[in-house]
Amino acid sequence: MRALLLSLAFSLCAQAQSLPADPFAPVRFLAGDWVGEGSGDPGKGSGAFSFRFELDGKALVRRSSASYPAQGGRPALRHEDLMTIFAEGGKLKALYLDNEGHVIRYDATPLPQGEGVAFRSEPGPGPGFRLTYRVRTGGTVAVEFAIAPPGKPEAFAPYVEGTSRRK
Repeated sequence: MRALLLSLAFSLCAQAQSLPADPFAPVRFLAGDWVGEGSGDPGKGSGAFSFRFELDGKALVRRSSASYPAQGGRPALRHEDLMTIFAEGGKLKALYLDNEGHVIRYDATPLPQGEGVAFRSEPGPGPGFRLTYRVRTGGTVAVEFAIAPPGKPEAFAPYVEGTSRRK
């Protein structure tokens, strides 16, 4: 029993030491207010989003809205969402909710050389989702929301793409 407790204590200490000094480093570049334009399945649209640290820096909260005018026989559309990014178990995760009733749980992965971050939905029986922010020149970011069909977790296809700049 004593050996088990010592082993557990050592394991917890090792895990605590392996946590990054700043778990939010891969997403810190997103903090602030953004505006942008994009296109995709819903048509051409424009929108804005903000990322703010809340809960004493323990969460990064995104509030987003986009408007798509009536076009191509489709009615006008207004999309709103909320995403909370948090550290759990030494990894970044996110919970996404929108005004259409979608709930997506994401795992976040930094892109190579600090190019941005990709949020990929946790595995499940339905479609897969990936939300990617890529740093671009001139203080802009490329944003892509992609969907993979059920049973084909790597077959992502863009649903909406756009470019955003700081306000």
